[in-house]
Amino acid sequence: MTAVPPPAPGRELSNPPTDGISNLRFSNHSDHLLVSSWDKTVRLYDASANVLRGEFMHGGPVLDCCFHDDSSGFSAGADNTVRRFVFSSSKEDILGRHDAPVRCIEYSYAAGQLITGSWDKTVKCWDPRGASGQERTLVGSYPQPERVYSLSLVGNRLVVATAGRHVNIYDLRNMSQPEQRRESSLKYQTRCVRCYPNGTGYALSSVEGRVAMEFFDLSEASQTKKYAFKCHRKSEAGRDIVYPVNAIAFHPVYGTFATGGCDGYVNVWDGNNKKRLYQYSKYPTSIAALSFSRDGRLLAVASSYTYEEGDKPHEPDAIFVRSVNEIEVKPKPKVYPNPPA
Repeated sequence: MTAVPPPAPGRELSNPPTDGISNLRFSNHSDHLLVSSWDKTVRLYDASANVLRGEFMHGGPVLDCCFHDDSSGFSAGADNTVRRFVFSSSKEDILGRHDAPVRCIEYSYAAGQLITGSWDKTVKCWDPRGASGQERTLVGSYPQPERVYSLSLVGNRLVVATAGRHVNIYDLRNMSQPEQRRESSLKYQTRCVRCYPNGTGYALSSVEGRVAMEFFDLSEASQTKKYAFKCHRKSEAGRDIVYPVNAIAFHPVYGTFATGGCDGYVNVWDGNNKKRLYQYSKYPTSIAALSFSRDGRLLAVASSYTYEEGDKPHEPDAIFVRSVNEIEVKPKPKVYPNPPA
């Protein structure tokens, strides 16, 4: 009897980064994929065609990247710089600087602004339409309680997660102070925060194999819906081995979400029904980042060791692009027993 091979992890992209992958993101307009890496590059791929379309060198490791539109993008550097690059001309310029490495970057289509979060304990907003030069592009700088670890946007809402388990929630139209100041409901360091596509709240993951599902509305009715769940752990010889949850990505059509952990697994969850929908077969090493394409048909997976166990031999950094089957991401309808006749 022949064994059925496990489903392939997806198509591996050629010309991957040569060091740790810090993030990857699909464009909102195409199947282009932007990837930032500790190898000091930002790479632009056509994920469908498996072609490297462009490569931009930086002065140091690149900790995050995002698209502006299909022709340009932005990056966050460990050399404290915020950069913009135009894909067609390979032109780049420095939009501005922080006083420490820039950890995360998001472009807000609602505000027409770029938002960066840094280990210098600030969030800065930039207007990329301004001429080059920090004075002309910086809209504002907003102090945070600690180093910024993760940012997420939905509409005019910005969620900032920092060291010390702080979470600040802003309205981009009034950044003078947070709308809400919260503490993470998880006991350990925050790794990733991502807003729900419907704008009602956010998912937050920690280094201790857990994800919290939170809601913006402070009414009692909304707050009773919040919960947290364990994931990315395994039992071995009667004890729990717990892995950091590095990545969260929401499906743009169904609102379900994928998580990626240092255990090398990608799980898909239905947050509303509190169910795991799917687990993909194990990847070669830690999952560093995840992104669904704009229509949810593709999932990009960064299999890239995140040094959670220090420097040791590890599998090469790789990007897999998998075709998403509806059964993996679509919520299953609740089945109610037939009432007795």
